[in-house]
Amino acid sequence: MLKAVAVIAILLAAGLAGVLAFALTKPDTFRVERSLAVKAQAGAIYPQVADFRRWTNWSPYETRDPAMKRTFGGSEGGKGATYAWDGNNNVGAGRMEILEATGPSKLRIKLDFERAFEGHNTAEFTFVPQGDATLVTWAMYGPAPFMSKIMQVFINMDSMIGKDFDAGLASLKKLTEKQ
Repeated sequence: MLKAVAVIAILLAAGLAGVLAFALTKPDTFRVERSLAVKAQAGAIYPQVADFRRWTNWSPYETRDPAMKRTFGGSEGGKGATYAWDGNNNVGAGRMEILEATGPSKLRIKLDFERAFEGHNTAEFTFVPQGDATLVTWAMYGPAPFMSKIMQVFINMDSMIGKDFDAGLASLKKLTEKQ
């Protein structure tokens, strides 16, 4: 019996060491990006993103907790606008601030997650005219600390976050194409 416990302990220790070693091979940064062509001019789409109060109309994160507390600050839209949220385990808590607003072509947002996991990233939206449409790109990037690298061994961040970006862009498309 003692031998079996020792073998199991050694196998568990070797497995843990393997996971930690594999995590060390993960990149020090991450980037998730999705794009979608929207049949609307950039000037019609940009205000939906540049004003955090409008995110309830299209962001996939806004519907995950009907009781989520939202706090808006700074300017009403564009550079300096802030948005803090505090919700259930599906949305966690955090804060965003628009650092760059080059309308109607680009927004850069400082994105700080407080929970469920702490993270300090950048979100970026770009709006590139393409004839009668606009290519809208939603990206998030930032550092990948060691805990993030361990999570990446088990979870594909691009797939997990990317599906949310796809859903948000589809909602943004539906919202702006009907105007």
